Amino acid sequence: MSRLAEGLKGYVGALKRRLGSGELGSVPVVLGLVLIWVIFQALNSNFLSPRNLSNLSVDIVGTGLIAVGIVFVLLIGELDLSVGSVSGLAAAVFAVLSVQHGMPEGLAVILAALSGTAVGLVQGFFFARVGVPAFVVTLAGLLAWNGLMLYVLGSSGSINIDDEGLVAKLTSYYFNDVAAAYGLAALGAAVFFLISYQDRRRRLAAGMPSRPLSEIGVRTGVLAVIAFAAAYVLNRFQGLPLALLVFLAVIAGLDFLLRRTPYGRKVYALGGGVEAARRAGVNVVRVRISVFMVSGTMAAIGGLFLASRITSASQTSGSGILLMNAIAAAVIGGTSLFGGHGTTWAALLGMLVIQSIASGMALLGIQAAVQFMITGGVLLAAVVIDSLSRRSQQAHGRA
Repeated sequence: MSRLAEGLKGYVGALKRRLGSGELGSVPVVLGLVLIWVIFQALNSNFLSPRNLSNLSVDIVGTGLIAVGIVFVLLIGELDLSVGSVSGLAAAVFAVLSVQHGMPEGLAVILAALSGTAVGLVQGFFFARVGVPAFVVTLAGLLAWNGLMLYVLGSSGSINIDDEGLVAKLTSYYFNDVAAAYGLAALGAAVFFLISYQDRRRRLAAGMPSRPLSEIGVRTGVLAVIAFAAAYVLNRFQGLPLALLVFLAVIAGLDFLLRRTPYGRKVYALGGGVEAARRAGVNVVRVRISVFMVSGTMAAIGGLFLASRITSASQTSGSGILLMNAIAAAVIGGTSLFGGHGTTWAALLGMLVIQSIASGMALLGIQAAVQFMITGGVLLAAVVIDSLSRRSQQAHGRA
């Protein structure tokens, strides 16, 4: 049997074992995304066009960054309802500092992001130290930070930002050289292989079961095919969007933080059980506060990208269905509502599903009401799958 065949057999075998024990991972959302793309492409041939997919890759970034912060909060079994208002507040802070007070955009961006960090610190303190339920704290924050945003914007109600400025270019700049997209695809595949190989070496050194090299090669090959296909599509339009590059870098960086650092292990431990984590030496208060600080910071950064997309900050910033989309993206992407399970990549997968539905509906000229109903149905399906998966894992002693 060839190494490729062995690798495929090992990959399929591992997948069957995971599915059999209820560890579905990203399989349902990937299958759902493929189904959505097939249906919309059949109904409108422009859906999978390079232009539409490129625009979709930029549209997912603002809300997707907010969803990344939501993933952190969900991992400890809580929910942050204030992220929409925090994103609007950050956009307002940036616009006022940069446009009305003439502050350099770079400094204004930093202060706007730090405003989200400060909000997370305040909310985390009341939740972790004072003991107020996170639902109540963040619900109060949803109202309070929205009011503060309106106060910051003042009587004007709307502030346009520089079309050629730093923030505006976050979603309008593209790397036109084809080497940028292909280089990113090659780098992603190479990093994935190296990390997988190092994991294998560490597990072998510790006498633990590990994936064979052939299986690692198959996994890397699948990732490389997807990455280079995406690069090819992006290069057929305007190239690699800066917004997408930032999004992927943030996801990868925070995924490393969660899954390969002591801090990340503490977050997962807290989601598995507060008392057990405390007995294991985890500083529960500190980790809880830090998680809400991450959520606030990501909400602020996401708000800047949303402001970049429309080149303005207004009284409607952070309102509408932004909060619901951010939470839905994290859950649909595979982050458990019960805590302890999920990765930052869930935000990417979930946003692809939600934005694909929105994009397909727009191309077909279907009213937004239908989009909301379909997205709600997908969210319910994701929660049902999560619940059934958790029940199956408990039956197999894995939860």
